[in-house]
Amino acid sequence: MPSRKKTSMFASAFCTCVSSFAVICVALATPQWVSSEVRFSRAGSNVTISLTYGLFSGTCELFVDARLQVSKTNFQVADALSSPGSRGVNIATIAVLVLALLSSLLSSGFTCTNAVSNPYQTFLGPIGVYTWNSVCGILILIAMILFPVNVEGTGLSEELAHSCSSSPPTHVGSKHSYGYSYWIMLLVIFLNAASLIIIYFYDHARYSKKKEQERPMENAPKDVILF
Repeated sequence: MPSRKKTSMFASAFCTCVSSFAVICVALATPQWVSSEVRFSRAGSNVTISLTYGLFSGTCELFVDARLQVSKTNFQVADALSSPGSRGVNIATIAVLVLALLSSLLSSGFTCTNAVSNPYQTFLGPIGVYTWNSVCGILILIAMILFPVNVEGTGLSEELAHSCSSSPPTHVGSKHSYGYSYWIMLLVIFLNAASLIIIYFYDHARYSKKKEQERPMENAPKDVILF
C-alpha cells in the first residue's frame, strides 16, 4: 500500500487533472469563444452584424444604421462555413481539444492509480503523469493558437457574417473580442502545471530520501570499528 504522503499528493494531483478535464468540456460545450462586430456598407446604409460563437454554434444579430436591430438568428458553425481553409482550421481546433480531453482523462487515471498503488518503476508511475499532463498542456496551447488564426487570418467571422445576411454587402471592417470559453483554457494549462509541480515535489523528495539511505561507507561515523 502507498504511504499516506504519497496518497495525499497524488490525490491532489488527481483533483487538478479532473478539474482540467471538466474545464476542457466547458470550453468545448459553450459558444462564448469570440464576439465579433463585422461592419458592411450597403445601398447607402451601414450594416453591422454582431456575432457570438464557439466551435459548434453561435448567434448573429443584424443592425442597420443607428443600431436598429433587424434580426437575430442562431446558426451552426459547420453549416455556415463554405471555405475549406476556415472549415479545416475549425475541425483541427476541435480535434486538438478532443485529444487534450483524452490526455487529461489518461492523466487522471494515472494519478488515481498512483494514489492507491505503487507503480514506481513503470510508465504508470510519475513518468506517465508527466507525459500526459505535458501533452495536454501543449495541445491546449495549440488550440489557443489555431482559433485566433482562424478568426484573424482566414476571416472566420466575416464568413459567418455573410451567412447571416441574405444579400452580402461590402465588407468595411471587423472587431473581435475573445470570451470566457477561450480564456478558460489558460486555466487548463495552469492546472496541468500544478499537477506536474505536485508530482515533481513528491518524486524529488522520494529520490532524496532514497539517496540518503544509500550513502557510501566513507560517510559512515568515524567510531565504526572496521575489521
